[in-house]
Amino acid sequence: MPWSIWLVMMLHIIVTIFLVLIVLIQGGENVDITAAFGGVSQAAFGPRGTVSTLAKMTWVLGGIFMCTSVTLSVWAGHRGTGSVLQSAPAHRTAPAPKPAAPPTPAKK
Repeated sequence: MPWSIWLVMMLHIIVTIFLVLIVLIQGGENVDITAAFGGVSQAAFGPRGTVSTLAKMTWVLGGIFMCTSVTLSVWAGHRGTGSVLQSAPAHRTAPAPKPAAPPTPAKK
């Protein structure tokens, strides 16, 4: 495997792990105390505050994840140009046995 594919694959795996962890750490949109008790949350209708660092990291990691996914899928498409059966070894069959000569009639 070429080093470039290996590098992109390792980056993809690392980004995937960090993306899952960061998404699990983040809270939902309406994490207000008023939303918990059925009240109207300002986050839903009012202006959103500044974007948190975790949200920025999610966007960046999501972009890297998309780029590495597309790169790996394009490389996988270029890799196999033929059928699997074309690269299989040729199957040789044994030649059919020649039929036996018919018996000659006995002379009297």
